[in-house]
Amino acid sequence: MRRRWSVLVNSNMGISLMYAPALILFAVFVAYPLLSGIQISFTNWNGYSQKYAYIGFENYGKLLTDVRIKRALLNTLVYGFGSAILQNGFGLMYALLLNLKFRSRIWVRTIVYLPVIVAQLIMGYIWYFLVQYDGGAINDALTAFGLEPVDWMAHGTRAVWIITGINAFQFVGTSMIIYLAGIQGIPPSLQEAATIDGANAWRRFSRITLPLLIPAITTSFMLNLIGGLELFAIVISLTSGGPGFATHSMSSLINYFYFENQNAGYAAAIGLVTFLLVVAVSLVMMKLFRKKEVEYG
Repeated sequence: MRRRWSVLVNSNMGISLMYAPALILFAVFVAYPLLSGIQISFTNWNGYSQKYAYIGFENYGKLLTDVRIKRALLNTLVYGFGSAILQNGFGLMYALLLNLKFRSRIWVRTIVYLPVIVAQLIMGYIWYFLVQYDGGAINDALTAFGLEPVDWMAHGTRAVWIITGINAFQFVGTSMIIYLAGIQGIPPSLQEAATIDGANAWRRFSRITLPLLIPAITTSFMLNLIGGLELFAIVISLTSGGPGFATHSMSSLINYFYFENQNAGYAAAIGLVTFLLVVAVSLVMMKLFRKKEVEYG
C-alpha cells in the first residue's frame, strides 16, 4: 500500500512538473503584464518618466465622461458583432457551396482562405490604396466611367462599416473552413432519409444541417467576435482612428493615449476596461450558444 502511494505521488509530481513551463510562460507573458497594467491604471505615469504618482480612481472616473471612450466603445461593438455576423453568414454560404462537387472547388477554397494568411496591417494598407480619395483604385475606376470620386473614409459612420467589411472579408475563410468541416461531419444517411421523406432543400438545411452545425457556429462566431472586439491593425493602417476619433476602437485608442498623448495611466485603464468588456461579452454569448447546443443536442 505504501509503495503504491509512493508511485502515485511521484507520478503526480511528474505531471505537475510538466505543467511548469506553461505556467512560467503564463506568469511572465500574461499574469505579470495584467497585474502591472492594473497598477499603472491607478497612476498618472506618462509612459517614459521614472516618476509618477498614484491618483486612485481618477482615470476610471474620466472614462465615464470621455466622449472619445463612448465613441470607441460603440465602434468596438460594431467591429465585433458586425464582423462576426458577416463572416459567419458568408462563411456558411461558401461552405455550403464548396461542399458540392464541381471542378476547381479546391482552387476556390484556396482563394477564399488566402486573405487569412495576410497580416492585418498589410491588409489595411492594401485597402488604403484602394479607397483613398486621391489616386485610390476605386476612385480611378469611377473617374474612368465619368463618375465623381468619393471620399470613402471622410464620414465616420461609413468608415466604421468599411473597416468592419474589410475585417469580415479577410477572415471569412476561417468561418468557411470551420463550417465545411462541420457539414462534412454530418452523416449522409440523415440527408438521404429526409430526401426520401420528401423534404426539400430548405427543410433539410433548417431541420438537419443547421441544428447539427450549432457547435461549429459557436466556435466560429466566438473566434470572429473576439477578433473583432480586439480590432487594431486595420484601424491604424486605414484611418489611424480618424477622421478625428470617429473610427477608433478601444484597442487603437489605447495606442493613441499611450504613445501620442503620453498618458500611460489612462491607457492602462482603457486596456483593463477593454479586457473586461471582451470577457463579459464572450461569456454572455458563450452561454447563449451553449443553451442552443443543449436545445438541439
